[in-house]
Amino acid sequence: MKKVLSYLKPYTFRMFLGFLIKVSGTFMDLGLPWVLAYIIDDIIPLGEISYILWWGVIMILLSIGARSCNILANRMASRVARDTTENLRHDLFVKILSLSGTQLDHFSVPSLVSRMTTDTYNIHQMIGMMQRLGVRAPIILVGGIIITSTLEPVLTLVLVGVFPFLAYVVYLVSKKGIPLYKKLQLTTDHMVRVVRENITGIRVIKALSKTAYEKNRFFDVNNEVVEKELKAGTTMAITNPVMNLLLNIGLTLVVVVGAFRVNSGASEPGKIVAFLSYFTIMLQAVMAITRIFVNFSKASASADRLSQVLLVEDDLKVIDQTVNENSDSKEHIAFHHVTFSYTNEPCISDIDFSLKRGESLGIIGSTGSGKTTLINLLMRFYDVTDGNITIEGKDIRSFDKQQLRKKFGVVFQNDVLFADTVNENINLGRNIDQDQARVAAEHAQASAFIDDLDDTFEFKLAIKGSNLSGGQKQRLLISRALAGKPDILILDDSSSALDYKTDSLLRKAIREHYQNTTTIMIAQRISSVMKMDHILVIEDGQMVGYGSHEDLLANCEVYQEIYQSQLM
Repeated sequence: MKKVLSYLKPYTFRMFLGFLIKVSGTFMDLGLPWVLAYIIDDIIPLGEISYILWWGVIMILLSIGARSCNILANRMASRVARDTTENLRHDLFVKILSLSGTQLDHFSVPSLVSRMTTDTYNIHQMIGMMQRLGVRAPIILVGGIIITSTLEPVLTLVLVGVFPFLAYVVYLVSKKGIPLYKKLQLTTDHMVRVVRENITGIRVIKALSKTAYEKNRFFDVNNEVVEKELKAGTTMAITNPVMNLLLNIGLTLVVVVGAFRVNSGASEPGKIVAFLSYFTIMLQAVMAITRIFVNFSKASASADRLSQVLLVEDDLKVIDQTVNENSDSKEHIAFHHVTFSYTNEPCISDIDFSLKRGESLGIIGSTGSGKTTLINLLMRFYDVTDGNITIEGKDIRSFDKQQLRKKFGVVFQNDVLFADTVNENINLGRNIDQDQARVAAEHAQASAFIDDLDDTFEFKLAIKGSNLSGGQKQRLLISRALAGKPDILILDDSSSALDYKTDSLLRKAIREHYQNTTTIMIAQRISSVMKMDHILVIEDGQMVGYGSHEDLLANCEVYQEIYQSQLM
């Protein structure tokens, strides 16, 4: 909670001003029953209409002043809550963008989405409520006790005697409520994951007639959320009936004792009326405090979840560059006996190869053999477990991450197109002029279909490019990678939807126009990599072959099997 509350610092003055306005309005509210008692007990017996009207005007002014102050303070509180949550959400988004692959795996994408939405909303509600009811309710409660003690000390003691029981109920319920809301948020994360998977794979679900299965799957996770929400809500809801019971017992005692005191002449009717008015607004204040505790319980659980992300330390540390002084700078890219593990078991082991600038490398192997993991390590989404990777003789851990990644043009498996124009999807905020984007599209064999689109480069794509074919999407993604004129071009199974002719033209264009660019291509087809300078064959995380196409045909059994299955 401390980290989240630190976002309120820039608004200290505005909150202080709102606090003063809120306090002023609350004191005006507290003055109304006192004026009413004074009119009943002291002014009416005088029989002077002008006095009664005068004090009536005072009550109207107090009422208008109280409402005006409360409205102004509430608007200021809403503005503080809005701006604070905006900054919090912005920093959270920036932090999520900087998370390493390991940290993303730890938090999971559905959980991060839930934190960005539900948890920040809970914080917004809490900040607004604490400035509104959190100021007004305690003042009403304490101020009401002080004023009623001057009017009717005996009745005040009766009322105050109920408060310790109320405080104990709030403490017990809140202590149990916060852990329940944490469990609820974790279950909500699970539901978001299921919804996200279903929406992403909706076509597959329909194609395989799995709609009923997925309905049942969502029904189960939705029921789990409802159960957790019901348990948390029921626990927190105990406060209202119990507190109402205690307050009504207190009110009954006040009425009975007050009636005896008026009957015996120990008190006056106006004071009893005022006391009952104070009791009513104090009852509302206690109910407001209950709402605050319920809201605070949710916000506390959410603040912990947000702080976990905001305070997580970068696990991809920049190392001292001096450790690379003796590295061989002739190597553009080099893997030096690299081993990596997502869990306890290494998924790649002892990978060792090097490329000179402008050379090309094809990586081929069975599904799950570790091909994409090599790219994740090269771009430093993860850090190696053992060994090291160098670019131009420097350990990649010595580069600033942003500067490192600017060296790459990359197309990942299942890469993303955004709901924007063709030009913006190629540009991607890199200030690439349209001529450069057009040249990249030509090299990627995409210009032909782009020119046939309505508005060509200004054609608006649907979400994930769903209004393009698979081959068109891949060519557009390759255009994006080429447009930045990268030092290193990575194509991770990015030509799988291309026909052989287009694939061949693409590889030819890369060889002719990007001779100083080191190219790494992951492919399932030997035809896509056979003309590369080097080919790496990987099986179960192990290098089982490295060399030219001819070398591997002569001495790599795995490569021979792939070749025979595809080309013979």
